[in-house]
Amino acid sequence: MNGEARQEANTALLINSIGEVLEELTAGMTLLPGTIIATGTPAGVGMGFDPPKFLRPGDVVECEIEGIGVLRNTVG
Repeated sequence: MNGEARQEANTALLINSIGEVLEELTAGMTLLPGTIIATGTPAGVGMGFDPPKFLRPGDVVECEIEGIGVLRNTVG
């Protein structure tokens, strides 16, 4: 956020593997191309800080997936 690395993680830190998540989901639904699967959040969320840190208008949030690219959003 705003150039500060607050959350750094990768899929190796998930409780369930991506394969297990996909197996569970597809047992009850059809996943279409572009489906987003929310898997939770790594350590470093705003409520965990003392005092808590919340997003404000103008903050820039970046999410990067190695080999795919960066998703960058500015909070409105």
